[in-house]
Amino acid sequence: MLVPDRKIVRELLTRYASLRIAQSERHVPKAARELEDVSYTLCVMMGTSDISDAIAKADVLLLTEGRPDAADADGESGLTLVG
Repeated sequence: MLVPDRKIVRELLTRYASLRIAQSERHVPKAARELEDVSYTLCVMMGTSDISDAIAKADVLLLTEGRPDAADADGESGLTLVG
C-alpha cells in the first residue's frame, strides 16, 4: 500500500476543518462543494469510504511523522508496493 504524502494530508485536513467551520457559521454552496471535494480526496488518499475513518487514519499517519520507530535502522518503512 502506498503511503500518502504527509504534507498533502496535513493541508487537506486543514482545509477540511476550515470549510467545516465556515459551513457551520453560514452555508455557502461553493464552500459546500469544496468540502465535498476535500472529503472525497481525503477518503481516497486514506483508503476509506467514510470521512470520519479518513480523518482518523490521517491523524495516525501524521502522529507517526518523525518518530524513530516509524522506520527501521536503514531508513525503510517496511512497506512495499507488492501486497
